[in-house]
Amino acid sequence: MLEYFLDPVLRAPTLGCMLMCLGAALVGVVVFLRKQSLIGEALSHASYPGVIAGILVAGLLGFDTQQELRIALLVMGGAMATALLGLWCIHILERKWKVRSDSALCFILAAFFGIGLTLASDVQFSYTSLYRQAIIYLYGQAATMTDLHIIIYGALALAIVALVALFHKELQAITFDRDYAKTLGISVAPLDTLLFILIALSIVVGIRSVGVVLISAMLIAPAAAARQYTHKFSTMLILAALFGLLSGFLGNYLSVEISRAVTVLYPGNRFALPTGPMIVLVASCLCVLSLLLAPERGRLWRMRRASRFRSQVLRENLLKAMWRFGDTEVPLNYLKSCQTISSWGFRMLLKRLVTSGWVERMNQKSVKLTAEGCLWAARVVRLHRLWEVYLVDYLGMGVERVHYNAEEMEHILTPELEKELTLLLNDPKRDPHHQPIPPAQSKGSDEQPL
Repeated sequence: MLEYFLDPVLRAPTLGCMLMCLGAALVGVVVFLRKQSLIGEALSHASYPGVIAGILVAGLLGFDTQQELRIALLVMGGAMATALLGLWCIHILERKWKVRSDSALCFILAAFFGIGLTLASDVQFSYTSLYRQAIIYLYGQAATMTDLHIIIYGALALAIVALVALFHKELQAITFDRDYAKTLGISVAPLDTLLFILIALSIVVGIRSVGVVLISAMLIAPAAAARQYTHKFSTMLILAALFGLLSGFLGNYLSVEISRAVTVLYPGNRFALPTGPMIVLVASCLCVLSLLLAPERGRLWRMRRASRFRSQVLRENLLKAMWRFGDTEVPLNYLKSCQTISSWGFRMLLKRLVTSGWVERMNQKSVKLTAEGCLWAARVVRLHRLWEVYLVDYLGMGVERVHYNAEEMEHILTPELEKELTLLLNDPKRDPHHQPIPPAQSKGSDEQPL
């Protein structure tokens, strides 16, 4: 992989795209947390007339395709100008004309992009050679980047990193609580302006790599992926930056390596994966994997926790049903009638309780609680009845209404809450239905049965 940082041909696209993704990811964190994801899409399309205007000015000044630096500066300056103009128009529509935010964003997106396409239709005949530069900025063409682009994008990315680092606390304050930020003496309006300049900068950095059409994805995908792993703003910035850098590198790497592999397998076919869309695909895959696999917020982990909780509820309900029989054997037919699961699920549940040592199988038709099983069942019943006393004595609920709420709470009350309820209620001996409350057990652990 070192050749992507050392090879003269591969170095510029790789480093340029990584710098682009770094800047976009950092700004995207603030955009994502402020729920303004569509603004990146609107401003990226609003920058396209500036791209065409830069090409048009380059043509009027007599520049040719060899004067790449001057053309790049004109294009990026024009893109920055029209992006900020689009932002100002959005502000006018929202604040002065009371247009809804989503409507204003969509209007500016379509209007400015339409203006850009109209100008492009004239430029393609007036300055045909320069028009190819405009097409590059529309769809992105990272593979043709040079060391000159590394310098330009490095400077822009460094500016973004420096501004985010310098105003980190202020951006955090206005992102989560604007009113509180004002009480701290933070000037909210200038920071909003700074944020929008950062968005415009990140778009200007990125359109050469992934194009006007796709740059908004690089604002949101790394930030959305990073959000799954943390609740801290600073940590989210770091993770988003890492995801952005990884997307930029892997997008280039896979684009080149997959194209090489296909060419080797099919020598007669010319096949090349575009780098810009590949970067977006990698970022999207990282985001989807994070949504699925993140330890706390990932969908698969949440499904696993929900499945374990459902299994815990079924086990505790079964233990509680058996506890009512005391030391006598419990018919399996009765236990099955108390459950809402299938026959196969009931057999697996019972087998798990027997294996764990909570239930003893007497014969083919009956079972019995073990000593440990009695302790756990009594604890569940105790939590149920303590909560009923709390609902009646402290919340004033009717006795006839507390049972179903206690049926849910008995499975989630922790040992700490049990102690608090015991102290608060003066260790009651009977519940509102005049049934005895099992005493607190000194034996056993605070863990739930496996």
